[in-house]
Amino acid sequence: MNKIEISATSPSIQHLCACDKRFAKVYSMVGSITYSPHEDGYAFLIHEIIEQMLSQKASRTLYSRLEALCNGNVCPDTINALTDEEIKSIGTAWRKVNAIRNLTDSIENNVIDLNSFEEMSDEGIIKKITSVHGIGNWTAKMYLIFVLDRQDVLPYEDVAFLQGYKWAYKTDDCSPQAVQKKCHKWRPYSSIAARYMYRALDYGLTKNEFHLFK
Repeated sequence: MNKIEISATSPSIQHLCACDKRFAKVYSMVGSITYSPHEDGYAFLIHEIIEQMLSQKASRTLYSRLEALCNGNVCPDTINALTDEEIKSIGTAWRKVNAIRNLTDSIENNVIDLNSFEEMSDEGIIKKITSVHGIGNWTAKMYLIFVLDRQDVLPYEDVAFLQGYKWAYKTDDCSPQAVQKKCHKWRPYSSIAARYMYRALDYGLTKNEFHLFK
């Protein structure tokens, strides 16, 4: 698995710290991070369908039940071997069962070719993924960030990201327009900045008030 390290010498961090003093403070609190892009795009999308509107803990529980039904290998063949009722039995909603079916059918019928995404633009990938009924922009952006490691994706639809954003920028205005305006300076490394908002949340930093100069 390919590990990627982001540190003070990374061009992304140098750019973000230079253009945004609040991000610079967040970076000083979080430090260097290492991550590995997800290698199985199909399994990732199934996980994200299940996770919609759920906590990470709840979604992990449901996905692990699906993995057990698939004998540890969530792929189109093992999903197709399950009935709708069996997928529903993990504790997920019918609309998510339908979305899982729609995604699987799209891949099986070559409507979506995940291997072709490497050569496509972010906008093209979002359009392709969201063409599947039941999958929206949030799922598509998570795929861009966590599977394809695209560097300039601003996930303003994501609750976890917005928790970090609200903390660091001391604002309750999380409208897409406000977030895009304030975070425009992050470009072309919006995804890296977002990763730091996620890490701040994961590390429990957002439980305490953000102080820029303290």
